[in-house]
Amino acid sequence: METRNFRRMVNSFNKVIVGLQRTGIAFGPMQLLTVPGRRSGQPRTFAIAVNELDGERYIFQAFPKAAWVANVRAADTVTLTRGRKSSAARLVEIPVADRGPLLRTLVATSPARVTDIFVNSGQAEAASADAMAAAADRIAIFRVEPA
Repeated sequence: METRNFRRMVNSFNKVIVGLQRTGIAFGPMQLLTVPGRRSGQPRTFAIAVNELDGERYIFQAFPKAAWVANVRAADTVTLTRGRKSSAARLVEIPVADRGPLLRTLVATSPARVTDIFVNSGQAEAASADAMAAAADRIAIFRVEPA
């Protein structure tokens, strides 16, 4: 699937996820990330997956040039919402050198459709552990910590 068409499909799906989460319906690893816009300061909400790996929670950038990544880098704290529960959090960016093992773990512990997203969006060449680790410089990863 062409990257642009895939992105449109995902954006449409994300609107559904945001609507369901706001009504209190939570499913899978999906949560709402609310962060101040880096220029406007206005709250921006994104549907994202929070993945638990080795007892820690992480958020992986599945799409190139994702606005939430730039906003998170500029913010001190964010709000994560799952269903009707919200909590403040700090998102700590993982250095590029440390991302490879996390990407390998993501491949090993996730259904194939998860890593296919990285391939369809152009972030990784293939859904294999090696290809995902090789894309570490293109895939921002944030560890979720209490605020």
